[in-house]
Amino acid sequence: MKKSNVYTRTGDGGMTSLNGGERVPKTDVRVEAYGTVDELNAHLGELVTYLEVEADRRLLTSVQSDLFTIGAYLATDSSREEKGGMKVVGDEDVARLERAIDEAEDGLPAWRGFVLPGGSRGAAVCHVCRTVCRRAERRILALAAVASVAPEVCAYVNRLSDYLFVLSRRMLFLEGRDEIIWKKC
Repeated sequence: MKKSNVYTRTGDGGMTSLNGGERVPKTDVRVEAYGTVDELNAHLGELVTYLEVEADRRLLTSVQSDLFTIGAYLATDSSREEKGGMKVVGDEDVARLERAIDEAEDGLPAWRGFVLPGGSRGAAVCHVCRTVCRRAERRILALAAVASVAPEVCAYVNRLSDYLFVLSRRMLFLEGRDEIIWKKC
């Protein structure tokens, strides 16, 4: 029987390998960044199961592929020569998310104030994705403070969280449900 490639035992002491082989602690800022992007990707996979509009499913599946690319980019030490030539995401990808935001907002009622996450299971999952996306953005910015990170990566993740907010509103609208507006105590 062939040995499993899933476990290697090399991480048991709290270290992991970056793309290129460099060993770093699992708590390294770079590992936090790409690990949070991976977490976001998993949550997006769940969100896709709640989407009824095929165009939304296609867009988020495409975003998941982009996030895999971003994760690989973040997992590659910036001193590696090949990183300079890596295609990650570009201005056209950011613009695609901006168009998706505009399309998702089309026909929605005017924004009435801060929205409490919820209203339906799908919209709640969308908000979980949005907040994990914001955390991924913070982790990427922490990495950018100590290493080179393409500005398009930061813009893409920032725009993605905006899209997820609008998508949650749209999901509720399409379901005929009201947003839960925060009422200050």
